[in-house]
Amino acid sequence: MNSVSKYKTKQRERIIEYLSTVPGVHVTAGDVTAHFREQGTEIGQSTIYRQLESLVDDGIINKYTIDKNSPACFEYVGTENHEGHTACFHCKCEKCGRLIHLHGEQLDSFRTFLSEQHGFQLDPKRTVFYGLCEECR
Repeated sequence: MNSVSKYKTKQRERIIEYLSTVPGVHVTAGDVTAHFREQGTEIGQSTIYRQLESLVDDGIINKYTIDKNSPACFEYVGTENHEGHTACFHCKCEKCGRLIHLHGEQLDSFRTFLSEQHGFQLDPKRTVFYGLCEECR
């Protein structure tokens, strides 16, 4: 645990409280900032970024980096992490930039196949399939 995460500030607790209301949903730091702005709660953007990174370090949220042109996404996982849980992959539309989050047993099977048949361990936090979304096709 890093030194920043040892302090249980009101801002940290509010961020955890918000994220826990959207489990399984991927949000960006901008989404979190917008949520608190809409609620009239003053939490600075730098504080949000710092707290999100601290929560990643503490295993309370997962961070997904899609590519260098997209903001990182965060997902609330509570005290558990993705180890042993359903894989989470992403599809990114090359035309409009839409990000689609994929979960499912077939993805777990694919990850197992790669591991068993090819000795390759896939990182589900960084797996992105590129193509066109339904609207752009």
